Amino acid sequence: MKKSLIILLGLGFLLLNACSSVQTHTKGGELKKTLDGEIQDSDFIQTIGIGAADQQLDNKTQKQATSRTAAITMAQYEMVGIIKGLQIEGGITVSQAMEKDSSISALVNDSVKGAEVIKTEWTADDGCVVTLRLSKKRLAQMTKMKFK
Repeated sequence: MKKSLIILLGLGFLLLNACSSVQTHTKGGELKKTLDGEIQDSDFIQTIGIGAADQQLDNKTQKQATSRTAAITMAQYEMVGIIKGLQIEGGITVSQAMEKDSSISALVNDSVKGAEVIKTEWTADDGCVVTLRLSKKRLAQMTKMKFK
């Protein structure tokens, strides 16, 4: 009975780790030497952002809060860049559509601000690495665009 329980728990742990598509970008409190780029598949756009802590702040919480905000801002910036390159119906890019209609720009920015923070990692010096994910379905609903 104990042996079966241990095996089931081990399999459950392996299954959870195998299903996790979010990679770790830190190891031992330091950034890894190699970071994988943004991920874009048929369902999601995923980006990472890195934010440095203000070392002049005395409070650890303040350092982490400011570095997290910086990391989110960087990840959002990267995400907007990816979205601008997406093709929509008619063969034009989102960037071209934004040039023609300024309301599209606001919709894209609102969509990106609503992206889900799926992972937050801290470095030993209170820096932060954030992984953001945005559903392409949600993006299409918010912008009323049809993507290729």
